[in-house]
Amino acid sequence: MYQPRVYRHRVASADLVTFNVCIKETDLFISARSDLTAEARRLVVESRGAIEEYIRRQPLFQRTLKPLEVSADAAPIVREMAGAAAKVGIGPMAAVAGAIAEYVGRGLSRLSDTVIVENGGDIFLKSSTDRIAGIDAGHSPLSGKIGLKIKGSEIPLGICTSSGTVGHSLSFGVADAVVVLSPQAALADAAATAIGNMIQDADDIEEGLEFARGIENISGVAIIKGDKLGVWGSVNICRTS
Repeated sequence: MYQPRVYRHRVASADLVTFNVCIKETDLFISARSDLTAEARRLVVESRGAIEEYIRRQPLFQRTLKPLEVSADAAPIVREMAGAAAKVGIGPMAAVAGAIAEYVGRGLSRLSDTVIVENGGDIFLKSSTDRIAGIDAGHSPLSGKIGLKIKGSEIPLGICTSSGTVGHSLSFGVADAVVVLSPQAALADAAATAIGNMIQDADDIEEGLEFARGIENISGVAIIKGDKLGVWGSVNICRTS
């Protein structure tokens, strides 16, 4: 069943044109300087096609919850997903939303100097100005009240979120939100899932932060469980309400 994506207004983009692209399970909310729907659809079809073709060749790629080595002739997006997931010890499909968001975002960047692509809570951001990304943390008292101020100098950037209490994505933890920042959106997506799997209660936040510190190419992480917040790295928390 489709679930309304009520968090989508949380990416500050009042100066941009916004539009949706939905193809099969991929449901993108995109902001750019102009309506680039046609090009975005082409990029979604292209990226999904590469992933679907590899799954036909190697069905385990879709099912496994463990790192999987892929063939040398696999499409770049497939290799990126597998490599990102292997860095944090989980299956490659944990990186799919971030990987598609970045693939589409980088493609649209040829046509717009500012692009925000949101895919199920995972964001690829390219902007020359500072932006604020709000955090949806379900029933946490912090939900909707705080966000991340992203500096233009840190962009392009992947901003990916995992939750054990919000949405339908697979998580073995119960964090209200784990947000990971990385120049590589596929890695941010996979890392958010891996860290989220570790969080059963607020006492696990420090363990999650320590794990994040050991992941190369992660620039920051924020973990919310109930009324507790833990952060590490280049994370600039701001109030949004």
